[in-house]
Amino acid sequence: METLPLIPRPGAAGTQDYRVLQAQWATRYGAYRDEQNVWRLADGRTLAESIFGKPHPAYKILTWGCQMNERDSEILAGQLEEMGMVPAGLLDDADLILLNTCAVRETAEEKVFGTIGYLKVLKQKNPDLILGLCGCMAQEEATIRRIQRYYPHVDLVFGTHNVHQLPQLIERVRREEGMVVDVWQAAEGVVEHLPSRRAGGVKAWVNIIYGCDKFCTFCIVPTTRGRERSRRPEDVIAEVEYLAAEGYKEVTLLGQNVNSYGKDLGIGFDFADLLARLDQVPGIRWIRYTTSHPRDFTDKLIRTIAESDKVTEHFHLPVQSGSNQVLRWMNRRYTREYYLRLIEKIREAVPDACITTDIIVGFPKETEEDFRQTLDLVRQVEYDNAFTFIYSPREGTPAARWPQLPREVKQERLERLMEVQYEINLRKNKRLVGQRAVVLIDGPSKKNPQVLSARTRTNKLVLVPGDAAWAGRFARVEITRAQTFTLEGRLLELLPDDAPEIGRHGQFSPYGAAAQGA
Repeated sequence: METLPLIPRPGAAGTQDYRVLQAQWATRYGAYRDEQNVWRLADGRTLAESIFGKPHPAYKILTWGCQMNERDSEILAGQLEEMGMVPAGLLDDADLILLNTCAVRETAEEKVFGTIGYLKVLKQKNPDLILGLCGCMAQEEATIRRIQRYYPHVDLVFGTHNVHQLPQLIERVRREEGMVVDVWQAAEGVVEHLPSRRAGGVKAWVNIIYGCDKFCTFCIVPTTRGRERSRRPEDVIAEVEYLAAEGYKEVTLLGQNVNSYGKDLGIGFDFADLLARLDQVPGIRWIRYTTSHPRDFTDKLIRTIAESDKVTEHFHLPVQSGSNQVLRWMNRRYTREYYLRLIEKIREAVPDACITTDIIVGFPKETEEDFRQTLDLVRQVEYDNAFTFIYSPREGTPAARWPQLPREVKQERLERLMEVQYEINLRKNKRLVGQRAVVLIDGPSKKNPQVLSARTRTNKLVLVPGDAAWAGRFARVEITRAQTFTLEGRLLELLPDDAPEIGRHGQFSPYGAAAQGA
């Protein structure tokens, strides 16, 4: 079989085709792909059956962290099912358990270690069980040392840069004695055509850029995810077109900093250009993206979003602090004044914009005056919602070496911030009562199967009584009640997928006069 070489491009190591890489490995077994894209041996057994020594070996993936981790888990599952593995209903039924981890906050890490400790019991009952740790925590040297010292029942540790090697890594665990640790310090470009077991429904995630070059002093992401690597536009577009053909109606573009998309390609094609091109894909109705860095949110990008039909009006812009002094310590590369002007420009171009943010309280050396400036900025911007966090030191980042504030000071500031933001949340949501909006129905809510969970274009969560069969449908609803984080509504009508009000320029705006119409 012909080998596909690395495809060179400016600023990147190249692009590889997973299908070729996997074929080179699987054919060593004399394996072939069947009609369901499952690798089988000449005797009919799957690769998984051969490696595990039993029919239909099962897997379980536990995921912590952001949408990037959730997307990685879909890819991990896709690889396992191409090998012939099946999802396990319960942990006890699994032959392979993977813990896909997050390193952004200490609480998430401790939950992972607690889970590893719990899984020791399963490993003792079933010595053939393969237990693996992957994701961002695996990229940290301290994590690897801790696993090797205290958790010898872990069989496999691999990181974010060699996710595509999962089948080969499982084979190594079966072949070698002791724990297999294979963590790459950097990625070898971008791997395309990865298999995926996507979540059901009509919403899909699409990676467009990996890594981050911003090096905020509190953030471990450049260490765990590496430097920025953009996928080629044609590969992203082809994936979205495929999703549309498969019936998906909403895509969320993913990256640590989506606004940096294309800078490393050197072809004069940026994130605004990508959005404009994806806006033309038939079948996709709503386009979301996360996460944006305020420093790279250009006037061109604002204009493109305002002019698009499918890119939604939800702007998530992490400010982190309202103090210029703290922003400098954080290495955020913008000022309070720059950020506020950016908010003004967004609201001038997109009057019905929903703006949310991330805020860290208790950053090292943050004074009471610094914190008050953050409260002032929150009151001035009036975010629709804010994700608020107590600063958590991450080993290997500059801020972790600085003097830390007392825990009680951090907690007290967090509570004051939440009190201010929750009041704004409720007040803004109450303005929507009596108005009408278009929503995409996700399915039954977690708490009540008789109530459906739905999202507006501006990403407001709306709970609507209805039939579970409506999942995946667009609908027009009237907002009947507002709470701090959710809205309640009643169904007015289910809409066809090509209804004009689904798009931006025909929608019932959640803040405009059109929302009052019959």
